[in-house]
Amino acid sequence: MAIPTSRTKEKAEIKINSEKCTGCGLCVSVCKDFSFVIENNKAVLSGASLFGCVGCGHCMAICPFGAIEIFGRELSPDNLFEIPNKDELPQYEQLLALLQHRRSLREFLDKEVEYELIEKILTAAQTAPMGLPPSDVNVLVIRGKEKNRAFAKEFSEYLKGMKFMTSKIFLTIMRPFWGKENDEMFRSFISPLFEAYTTEMDKGNNFINYDAPLSMYFYGSPYTDPADSIIAATYAMIAAESIGLGSCMLGGIHPFIQMGKKAKKFRADHEIKFKSREGIFVIFGYPAVHYQKGIKRTFASTSTIQ
Repeated sequence: MAIPTSRTKEKAEIKINSEKCTGCGLCVSVCKDFSFVIENNKAVLSGASLFGCVGCGHCMAICPFGAIEIFGRELSPDNLFEIPNKDELPQYEQLLALLQHRRSLREFLDKEVEYELIEKILTAAQTAPMGLPPSDVNVLVIRGKEKNRAFAKEFSEYLKGMKFMTSKIFLTIMRPFWGKENDEMFRSFISPLFEAYTTEMDKGNNFINYDAPLSMYFYGSPYTDPADSIIAATYAMIAAESIGLGSCMLGGIHPFIQMGKKAKKFRADHEIKFKSREGIFVIFGYPAVHYQKGIKRTFASTSTIQ
């Protein structure tokens, strides 16, 4: 048994073709599970791996002679592809220009996002690094303005059953337990957010997902590295920008559909497979507005240890 995920709990199988192996040792250098050693100028299994092969595929991808094949954990030699040449890659200045061009956009044309563009976004997002393969990131795709508005209405009605969380009495009782920072966040952000989500939706104003023509919910499983879904969502946003779509992360939905029986039912009703420590909704669409200037952002701090 290897490290478990929601997709597999077994280790992958490593096959070495000794006739092709030249003993170059590249597999030894990249395998951080210590699965390989060089004996008699050939790579062989060490028998002393740390976790059991997790199926990262590094050894198979780096072998210049095709001497290593991995099977299991959703991986096989069929998953290999040729890495693009360096001259096909954008330079730093081009990449920076793309990132600077992107802004969080909530105003979209009333135009559906084509299926082929959705596939491009997902294909790019699947290249995101992960804490442990195979990826435990799940994606819920909601296509069409009407479907997204229906989801927002249902979420608004769901939230109405949780309004007690924004009452002054509840916040006063909870402050000693969750501390000053959470108290400030609830009073200054969560309470107004509840009001905007529910009251405005009753008026016909969708501040939940803005009637976007496309949304995607990136979330994990109980096994997932918490960062995985956020990184995949970020890749999706960059991909969307590269094909002419605007995007925006929405952090106000995920936290409220995690805990309790009602949350479990809401997830089931919307084909969300797991509760997840981290997750994020992203909306996409053709931009209805175009910004003339960017905004320079900064980190809270940057420290260097030398």
